[in-house]
Amino acid sequence: MKQFIKSKQLKIILIILVIIAGIVMIAVKGFNFDLKYQDTQRVELYLQTEFNISDIKEITDDVFGSQKVMIQKVEVFEDSVSITTTSISDEQKSNLITKINEKYGTELTAEDTQVENIAHTRGRDIIKPYIIPFIVAVVATLVYLGIRYYKLNLVKVVAKSIGILLLTQILLFCIMAITRIPIGRLTIPMVLLVYLVTLYAMTNRFENNLNKKEIEEEKEKAKKK
Repeated sequence: MKQFIKSKQLKIILIILVIIAGIVMIAVKGFNFDLKYQDTQRVELYLQTEFNISDIKEITDDVFGSQKVMIQKVEVFEDSVSITTTSISDEQKSNLITKINEKYGTELTAEDTQVENIAHTRGRDIIKPYIIPFIVAVVATLVYLGIRYYKLNLVKVVAKSIGILLLTQILLFCIMAITRIPIGRLTIPMVLLVYLVTLYAMTNRFENNLNKKEIEEEKEKAKKK
């Protein structure tokens, strides 16, 4: 029993430490957003021919070094390339144009190539389309849990479910902040995965408690007889 209590206390302490560390990291450095959602700069180059992303990547690796770079084909005939990175200096732009011209025989010039500034996407704008569906799913879950496990005390079941669901999501974002996992296209699937795993674990726990309660009730009825 003492060992169980000690283990539970250690888990609580660990959770508190993770949340504190996550809050500190968010306050100091914020979340690490994927390149697609950061303040970036972009150039679009008309190559007049089809190309492989891997070939362009070799060039951008040489020009931009360790900078994150996103390469996309544009236009209907996929003969233009869009190159997005955190920042593009005049020297980098010139080197990029030179290497592209050498590779594809184009006659692009740095003077005619415009660098476009792309503003960052706010975190709330990323999650905005998912807020209402997620709330509906959570409410439906709470209604089901309340009906299914009303014998365990409706208020306690709902309150405990809300607390656990909220805590696991807070822990997820704190861990993402600490480990610098980028906020991007995989964030929502991760939120849903954590939600489903938490729901599964809670349901199993409630089911076990309900079974125990029903067994105890059967025993009580048997004694009265």
